[in-house]
Amino acid sequence: MSEFEHSIIAVNGVDLNYRIDGKPEGPKIMFSNSLATNLSMWDPQVEALKNRYRILRYDKRGHGDSSEFDTPITMQTLAQDAVDLAREVGFLDAHFVGLSIGGMTGQAIGIHHPGTFRSLSLCATSSQIPTEMHPIWRERIALVKEKGIEPLVASTLERWFSEGYRDSHADKVAAIGNMVRNTSTTGYNRCSEAIIQMNFTEALAGVETPCLVVPGELDPALNVGMSEVIRDAIPGARMEIVKGAAHISNIEKADAFNRIIQQFFDGIEGTA
Repeated sequence: MSEFEHSIIAVNGVDLNYRIDGKPEGPKIMFSNSLATNLSMWDPQVEALKNRYRILRYDKRGHGDSSEFDTPITMQTLAQDAVDLAREVGFLDAHFVGLSIGGMTGQAIGIHHPGTFRSLSLCATSSQIPTEMHPIWRERIALVKEKGIEPLVASTLERWFSEGYRDSHADKVAAIGNMVRNTSTTGYNRCSEAIIQMNFTEALAGVETPCLVVPGELDPALNVGMSEVIRDAIPGARMEIVKGAAHISNIEKADAFNRIIQQFFDGIEGTA
């Protein structure tokens, strides 16, 4: 039997929108979404896993139905948001799964909040944005300040999904496009600034939580090489590539993504 809870809660100075689905007494998973999306990006995972797991999703600050903000933050701020939310709703023993900035949040949790979660799945992410990419990010921030997010929608979708998927699943890609254009401009920019500042590579050596690194094979934004750096930096970390997927691999190749993370969970739970 699947049950759900949907609410907004005040944590770490912001109101976070969250939803809990799935089996009431099942093992717990907490999903953290990418930049410029909302918690519904995890619908394919909830549908596949809800009969076995208890699942927490949330909109990060400045995204979805969570409150807007316009103050400087770091990735540690987003990690504290996630940890505080998990504590309030009883998910501190969950498997944490984050994609893109969600995976960066997961790294910050591993570094600064050891022992909080049973495992960390770090998907389509990076431990540091190369210096040569900083101007690209700053150009996006400036464009959003001047003209809003709409000018970024088309190019974002081109990075996030392979050409074949965009052609064959236009409706799903359009739905993600709507998530992007409906994101708060200040939320997008403040989170983008946090991404530019992030540098976790050396600190990852101290992460003790079991970690799985999950890049998309075709991801042009945060490529497989960036995931290899994370895998090599974290003691005992494993890496599984989602074949044929670009950045938002949990949607483009949902079945493969679900299989990869569930096998990892099974190993942690001792049910493999």
